[in-house]
Amino acid sequence: MLAIYKKELHSFFINPIGYVFCGVFLTLAAGLCCYTTLISASYSTNSYFYIMILCLIVLIPILTMRSFSEERKMRTEQMLLTAPVSIIGMVVGKFLAAYTVFAGCLLTSCVNLIPLFVIGKAEADLNQDAITHIGPVGAQIVASLVGVLLIGGAFIAIGIFVSSLTENQLSAVIISIAVLAVMVLLNVVNQIGSDSSGTRLINSYVVRFIIDWFCILSRFSNFQYGILDWSAFLYYISLSFIFVYLTVRVYERRRWA
Repeated sequence: MLAIYKKELHSFFINPIGYVFCGVFLTLAAGLCCYTTLISASYSTNSYFYIMILCLIVLIPILTMRSFSEERKMRTEQMLLTAPVSIIGMVVGKFLAAYTVFAGCLLTSCVNLIPLFVIGKAEADLNQDAITHIGPVGAQIVASLVGVLLIGGAFIAIGIFVSSLTENQLSAVIISIAVLAVMVLLNVVNQIGSDSSGTRLINSYVVRFIIDWFCILSRFSNFQYGILDWSAFLYYISLSFIFVYLTVRVYERRRWA
């Protein structure tokens, strides 16, 4: 697994994909931070992280499109399947390499939030805020970052699964964007499904269960309030595990086909 991880991580930066992803991500993060906080004269980062997640719908598929599609196109897939590494190790290695690039960019972009963190901490100390040692603004930033890291992991797992199904990288990007967009837009459907009094307009339990399970943004709201929601932790990690497992199953069937 370590060999696959190193190979994939290296390949991101001998091709333009890694540089394009990092450059676009950091530029968008800086622009969003400037627009949603400095220009708006607001300490709230809710809009910043919400819009960032929407941007990940496009950015993550660009990062993952070549994970397996390129192997099939270049006819190097058989070399991977016959290499002295398990299929689980191969898939997890590719997943961790993509996740490392994403997490590195996200944590680097935190430089933009340092002024908000420092100012929020100073005001909390001034007001003798006993809620948290880092102040409410700091708690909101830290929890939201954790939430985005979890959502990014789920998006990457979905992206590499789609990439394993096709040898066309453009198809992998388009299908991944469509799947992620549907999962995000289900949050709107979920909200429309209830009227202003909270009464469910969608009465079918099965339909509600499916919408709630795939509604990826509905579990992010607690993170935006500075709350580390452990049920959301479990959900996002489970979602990542499921799609990594599905990718493993695709290659187990392909190995013996």
